[in-house]
Amino acid sequence: MPNYVVGHKVPDSDSICSAIALSYLKTELGEPTVPARLGELSPETMFILDRFGFEKPELKLSYAGESLYIVDHSDRVQGPDDIDDATILGIIDHHKLGDITTSTPLECWIRPVGCTNTIIKMMYDFEGIEIPKDIAGAMMMAILSDTVLFKSPTCTTADKKCVEALAEIAGIEDYQELGMDMFKVKSAVEGTPARDLVLRDFKDFNMKGQLVGIGQLEVIDLAMLDEMKDGLHADLQSLKEEGNRHSVILLLTDIMKEGSELLVVSDDTSVIEKAFDVTLTENRVWIDGILSRKKQVVPPLQDSFK
Repeated sequence: MPNYVVGHKVPDSDSICSAIALSYLKTELGEPTVPARLGELSPETMFILDRFGFEKPELKLSYAGESLYIVDHSDRVQGPDDIDDATILGIIDHHKLGDITTSTPLECWIRPVGCTNTIIKMMYDFEGIEIPKDIAGAMMMAILSDTVLFKSPTCTTADKKCVEALAEIAGIEDYQELGMDMFKVKSAVEGTPARDLVLRDFKDFNMKGQLVGIGQLEVIDLAMLDEMKDGLHADLQSLKEEGNRHSVILLLTDIMKEGSELLVVSDDTSVIEKAFDVTLTENRVWIDGILSRKKQVVPPLQDSFK
């Protein structure tokens, strides 16, 4: 019976490409491993898979009795619902250390870099395993996505060096151009239901016992969302009530202007205002320089709840 690799719920490109890349590495090391996913894929992720010739990883929601690697998260609320009934073999992640615990020893690669695929590239190098062209291309695109084309404050020298190395393996001459093509696909919002946009890149966090949902929608021009904001805000309210959440926040990120407008629905908006030292106007606020959920949004929010 093979092992599995799975990322977080509402998977993004890093989760999916990490699962593909790590499953190949582990299989090459004599440990048959299969990539899996916990949800449907975004247009951006489908663009990457189509570009490099991959099928969707298996949609698998239950892991009771299975052995698996966790990638791109270590928070219980973001993982499989029956994770307590599975054997976790390892965690590879670039976020804060979450609350997943194990009863047996495990492999951990956790680094403060911009993307999980950067860490997996380090793992390939450590094990001396050659990366296939198609996997290298997918890993490269995931890093460009997570680092917002190197604009994110989470981006490190290691991310940039990995992209350059992976581009050479994949035979990509202009990775910046391909990255922009990817973000154009990511910015395609016309005709998409509000719920699909809100959940395109959405994660729940347990903050001192309060459930907080944070989504992010990255576009190359925020103006394309102007007529959608009321609908998005209404859907945030519905999502909050459906999940019994304390707060739901949607970051509308303009990657060219390098900032985000926050749409907020909360039981106590003062917590959000305190976290970012802002005043909400009609439950919205623009903040220059906000590009990273994990580095610029989650930490101050957690401190604010404390």
